Amino acid sequence: MYGGDEVSAIVLDLGSQSCKAGYAGEDQPKSVFPSVVGSVESGGVVPDGGGDTDMEAAKPGEAEKAKARKLYAGVQALGYRRDHMEVVPAMKDGLVADWDVVESLWDHALRDRLLIDPKEHPMLLAEPSFNTQQHREKMVELMFEKYDVPALFLAKNAVLTSFASGRATSLVVDCGGGSTTVAAVHDGYVLQKAVVRSAIGGEVLTDCLQRTLEAKGIQIKPRFSFKRKEIRPGEFEVVPVELPNTTDSYYAYAQRAVVADIKESVCRVPDSAFDDNSYANIPTTPYELPDGQVIEIGADRFKIADIMFNPTLIQTIPGMEKYGTEAGVPFNGLPQMVIESINKCDPDIRRELFNSVMLAGGTAALQQMKERLEKDLMEEAPQAARVKVLASGNALERRFSVWIGGSILASLGSFQQMWFSKAEYEEHGPTYVQRKCP
Repeated sequence: MYGGDEVSAIVLDLGSQSCKAGYAGEDQPKSVFPSVVGSVESGGVVPDGGGDTDMEAAKPGEAEKAKARKLYAGVQALGYRRDHMEVVPAMKDGLVADWDVVESLWDHALRDRLLIDPKEHPMLLAEPSFNTQQHREKMVELMFEKYDVPALFLAKNAVLTSFASGRATSLVVDCGGGSTTVAAVHDGYVLQKAVVRSAIGGEVLTDCLQRTLEAKGIQIKPRFSFKRKEIRPGEFEVVPVELPNTTDSYYAYAQRAVVADIKESVCRVPDSAFDDNSYANIPTTPYELPDGQVIEIGADRFKIADIMFNPTLIQTIPGMEKYGTEAGVPFNGLPQMVIESINKCDPDIRRELFNSVMLAGGTAALQQMKERLEKDLMEEAPQAARVKVLASGNALERRFSVWIGGSILASLGSFQQMWFSKAEYEEHGPTYVQRKCP
């Protein structure tokens, strides 16, 4: 058992969009940066400072591969365009896809942003509610073996969100970047049988918005691809910059950063289901692109947001007609997912769940999301159920609710005996995590 010395724990939440890191007991993460890295293949020559990326890889081929690429993590490093730099995401479908990337993100968070020595702080890691056993063990192994942490704990996203609002039982609707997950939490445990997920998250909405704008002939130029020259005071001319060695993935990444900002600024959830006729003459909202051109966005700002509630709208977006048909995943909007998840739970807690539906995640920060979800659920829920959707009024708190829950949990006095300590790891091995962190 780990006693929890008088140093504050570190809370890490690695999501599919961004990685949040900070000290337990604070009300916001100290550092938030994208959970993708730029990777430059250095053709077998390790540049200086590349020494920290080699891993003791199982296959000799992997060691060479890890040595051959240099990874850049963090907002600054990604904002700077390098020749032949590919953008590699850490997560795919909500689970870790590339452990080297995760490692470089953790390195960046702990060593460059928080400036701490991981040997001295216990770590609370947030993990997806549907995380697999192999992933958990791999996480534990990495933390103990490479970072040498004194103790750690893996907590499920849904549980942390629930704690952030001060409840032990609730139905958590987590609208993240890569996917949307609905999970029932009862007395601080996730009911695994009632976890419902859908592939529609912020990424998909950004995609749809980008295609819609491109279909209207609007060119989105990433920030690095042009220079603005002042011809007369207040008047600018945009000069394209020729950069032949930019990779497609980096260009797309920089473009999406612009589109995501448009989405966050203008999109809002309509009060009732979207249809083209009723929104045809809605007033438009202006948005100024980085290159100075102002675009007007009308009905689309409602249509894009409504995809969360009515996923079949995706097929009306140019270039997305085939989306989801080949994957064979059934499409459900948020209200259907909530009902489905509640129906998988025991009848005697359903009432309590209807009464505390928690909204969390970055995509949940869209305006009117809470009101619309409440309205739709009231229509679909049984008569006897009192529906209540809870969401923090503060968009930042919705975005970081998982991290905030972790910060609360790790600073509780009663939690200190729950840590999975290094001594226990050395005695029982990584599989013991299943016992310590249910």
